[in-house]
Amino acid sequence: MSQISKEQVLKSLSKVDDPDLKKDLVTLGMIKNLEVGDARISFAVELTTPACPLKELIRSQCEDVIYADFGEAVELSILMTSNVTSIRNNAPLLPGVKNIIAISSGKGGVGKSTVTSNLAVALARSGASVGIIDADIFGPSIPTMFNCEHEQPGIIEKNGKNVIVPIEQYGVKLISIGFLTPPDNAVVWRGPMASSALKQFIGDTEWGELDYLLIDLPPGTSDIHLTLVQTVPVTGAVVVTTPQKVALADAQKAYSMFKQPQINVPVLGIIENMSYFTPEELPNNKYYLFGQNGGKLFAEKNNAPFLGEVPLVQSIRESGDSGYPAVMKDGITADAFNGIAQAVAQQVAMRNAAKEKTKVVEVNV
Repeated sequence: MSQISKEQVLKSLSKVDDPDLKKDLVTLGMIKNLEVGDARISFAVELTTPACPLKELIRSQCEDVIYADFGEAVELSILMTSNVTSIRNNAPLLPGVKNIIAISSGKGGVGKSTVTSNLAVALARSGASVGIIDADIFGPSIPTMFNCEHEQPGIIEKNGKNVIVPIEQYGVKLISIGFLTPPDNAVVWRGPMASSALKQFIGDTEWGELDYLLIDLPPGTSDIHLTLVQTVPVTGAVVVTTPQKVALADAQKAYSMFKQPQINVPVLGIIENMSYFTPEELPNNKYYLFGQNGGKLFAEKNNAPFLGEVPLVQSIRESGDSGYPAVMKDGITADAFNGIAQAVAQQVAMRNAAKEKTKVVEVNV
């Protein structure tokens, strides 16, 4: 075999496209640390997220073109790495946070906080750095779902200013009003006070470097939602719904809010929770208690990605109550949340590659 050159290898790898970004790996700059020698080739493929669902497909295609062009005898080493993309360069607030994702629902009770918790843990377990702001000031759920209701965040001084240090649980950084008030006390505040608390969670908290910061929004379309989009540019929003008509009607309002011209936050997709009931003793049986395909049809109607469906099973409720997210256990719910995490990460990467930077809302709405 004649000496292999780096140029030859790059020409070979230019035949492999990123399925989402529709360009080849070489043009996208995803081939790193290329080394060649006598019958030996090694390189890294730098993906746009550690949760990439197409990781093994891309690896396989790289192997195929290398063996086709240089023979089966070549010694090939491919390292799959990741660097989460961002369009938030030099942002004055949250400068170390690559992507801010709003998790929204039109109505309460659809499992938005459950989805947020499991999505965050799934992304963290894939290798991403993740945080959650519990923006539901009047009904915080995140402390319970992470089994840290009695924890209190620390305070440090940074640049002459006191900042909050988030609680960390299961590899996810957390901040919630639930950490700062007695658990049995109601938060009786007017809208401006709740908005002020959210601003503190954003601007006065030491988040450090994060790939994804999830914002668990309260139900509906309120002051909190406007405060978020007027404070930081949001990468995208996810809308959580259940299949029945009443939930979908409210989900439409949440979706429409983000699509308003003066807000203009890209919707990354729709998640359908409580899609069907599956008894633990009959795992292959599906009972569509709230209707079938409501979330999927809603996504199609709005030309939005459908990110996945989550079954209604007892273990999810038990996990929420015990503070041990269901995605950390084996089973159909873990598979569902892992698939949804991959889909969200995929949509974030595609959004960052194809769409303009989201701007802070500067008008009164």
